[in-house]
Amino acid sequence: MTTVATQPFSGQKPGTSGLRKKVTVFQQPHYLENFVQSIFDALGGVAGQTLVVGGDGRYHNREAVQTILKMAAANGVARVLVGAGGILSTPAASCVIRKYRTLGGIVLSASHNPGGPDGDFGIKYNIANGGPAPEKITEAIYARTQTLAEYRIADAGDVDIDTVGSRQLLETTITVIDPVADYAELQQQLFDFPAIRAWFAAGHTLCFDGMHAVSGPYAHRILEDLLGAPRGTVINGTPLPDFGQGHPDPNPAYATELIARMSGPDAPDFGAASDGDADRNMVVGRGTGSEPLLISPSDSLAILAANATLVPAYQAGLKGVARSMPTSTAVDAVARALGIPAYETPTGWKFFGNLLDAGMATLCGEESYGTGSDHVREKDGLWAVLFWLNLLATTGKSVAQIVQEHWGRFGRHYYSRHDFEGIATEQADTLMAALRGKLAGLPGLALNGLTVAEADDFAYTDPVDGSVSRQQGVRIVFAGGSRIVFRLSGTGTEGATLRVYLERFVSDPTGHGQPTQAALAPLIASAHEIAQITAHTGLTEPTVVT
Repeated sequence: MTTVATQPFSGQKPGTSGLRKKVTVFQQPHYLENFVQSIFDALGGVAGQTLVVGGDGRYHNREAVQTILKMAAANGVARVLVGAGGILSTPAASCVIRKYRTLGGIVLSASHNPGGPDGDFGIKYNIANGGPAPEKITEAIYARTQTLAEYRIADAGDVDIDTVGSRQLLETTITVIDPVADYAELQQQLFDFPAIRAWFAAGHTLCFDGMHAVSGPYAHRILEDLLGAPRGTVINGTPLPDFGQGHPDPNPAYATELIARMSGPDAPDFGAASDGDADRNMVVGRGTGSEPLLISPSDSLAILAANATLVPAYQAGLKGVARSMPTSTAVDAVARALGIPAYETPTGWKFFGNLLDAGMATLCGEESYGTGSDHVREKDGLWAVLFWLNLLATTGKSVAQIVQEHWGRFGRHYYSRHDFEGIATEQADTLMAALRGKLAGLPGLALNGLTVAEADDFAYTDPVDGSVSRQQGVRIVFAGGSRIVFRLSGTGTEGATLRVYLERFVSDPTGHGQPTQAALAPLIASAHEIAQITAHTGLTEPTVVT
């Protein structure tokens, strides 16, 4: 063990999903080491503890794993469970932390952000419940990064992380585990695998796009090996450090190969994709014409909640549901019908963790293609796909039938997110400050056939621990339930991204067949008018529409 003198780096403040920077930033001498030592110190030391380590396989993942293992040994960690090849999807890491009751884990990922030498890298700490560290811990980590003067690391060669089994580094046992096995075992406890196997055996088809990211090995093992889906069901299933030079974000703008396969009369019965670290999902049905049936994440959450009792793990019913504030209110309508609580939280999965741990919610979801339940404490992309497969197999219905019947019962919540990327941070902050300054005068304002009913800057008081989170996004609610939400994203590494969320509720089934952007046109115009997006940013159109 050696002690290395160092100096603090500015800007090592974890966001909603840990610390994310460009690869080149993490490659600076001492940069990763400083942050890892700050995690260990903020926890009060890790001597004698067990930790989990793994990541999504993006560029710099293997090197970072080696650094963390050597630092864990130098800091007296008793045992480290590491995924073979340094691989662990984010939901699988949560599963392993919970199953083996470890102190927590270090997850290496920048989620859906691009990879490669010029791409992004990320690191976050997950606590003993398997979920992202709460703010009190991330604030302690950040505070330590500002005062750190030295870190400890083993002066040793690299550890074999490719062969399953145990080996020693100083006094620390490094146990390399099959990254898929524990996760696959858990999924078999949740879903009706025999029914899904029968669905595939009957000739039904699926296309799952791994987007050259970490979900590929999990999808191959579970969908093709355990459930009997034909070889070739999983496409782009080999994780690559640069994600095949693609953008591993499962939405129609980036999962273009899946969308192409799901278009036309010969499309598979069901399509799905997952992201860089396998915690997000997109689900797609066969359309009636040349266009696929895109299921919004908000609708997906609502449909899963409405049909949860068809799945073995949720046959007893749901304790409650939770959604992030920008997510559409579709699941709220389901909760009212089921007579269960519906919670509205800030964006960030850590806010769901308290509700899940307290037994107040069972299913959770975010509009950014994230859905999950109390089986782990992260969103879980492949879990959502298996949930849909369970519904298809149990009901014998198509994706389109399930969706249309849901809208017929609960109404349709047209929904879209418009992202304005690459805005100078100062411009974005000025836009949001101006919006907040207008809030008091917005109620009663009429524009584009809509009348503002209420407007606020969302603040959240956690019902479990009483903690308060303020300025979580500007909400504008119109008479009849339509909404516009404005917030700045916390997941990027350069500049700022303004996210504009648009929701329109239509109860009459005769109005459920409109194109989404056309149905939302009055809200889109109102959003630009209220926020003066072009005047503040120079952008006349969103960079990405999902």
